[in-house]
Amino acid sequence: MAKNNYYVVWVGRQTGIFGSWDECKQQVEGFQGAKYKGFPTKEAAEVAFQAGPEYDDDCTGTRTAATVRWESLPLGTPKPELNAIAVDAACSGNPGKMEYRGVYVATNTEIFKSPVFEGGTNNIGEFLAIVHCLAWQQKNRTNLPIYSDSLNGQKWVSQGLCRTKLVQNENNRYLFQVIARAEKWLHDNTFRVPIRKWRTEIWGEIPADFGRK
Repeated sequence: MAKNNYYVVWVGRQTGIFGSWDECKQQVEGFQGAKYKGFPTKEAAEVAFQAGPEYDDDCTGTRTAATVRWESLPLGTPKPELNAIAVDAACSGNPGKMEYRGVYVATNTEIFKSPVFEGGTNNIGEFLAIVHCLAWQQKNRTNLPIYSDSLNGQKWVSQGLCRTKLVQNENNRYLFQVIARAEKWLHDNTFRVPIRKWRTEIWGEIPADFGRK
């Protein structure tokens, strides 16, 4: 078996081609959902990196669906960063059962997902999703851009407060405890992760969308 001299990281703290296992390990160890592989030559690693994490060993790998999707946009059209995390929330009813999740844009890999909260709203979920992603990145020592399609969620995060008009009751008491923890995290921590608006009108539904429309 040929010795691996180069390592491709498709999903990790930093992505790219690395010349040693130690460098690769720094990007993937402890990183949930990491995708990486070793190759004997730089040429093979370059082919694999361009093909994406669905690459197979006979060099017939295909580009990721995300890459193909946005490469088909007209020349000059802005495209989202693939090395980023998209977050979104879903709510059945208003208020109702609410949940949120974070997805790695390049591969549609789910990075985190919340439990289902009773008596929530979509705006609360969007706010919590961004804060969860910030805290997750701090824990994993990453600094990837965050995409959200919610202007309210982004605004509330920038203000450090969940400005919901929802009234706390016995049904959603736990949700309000989670909101309080999120607000405290924003108060206690400094972050420089870029939070960007997902341009649904150009790019379609955000990758973290739950597909319930």
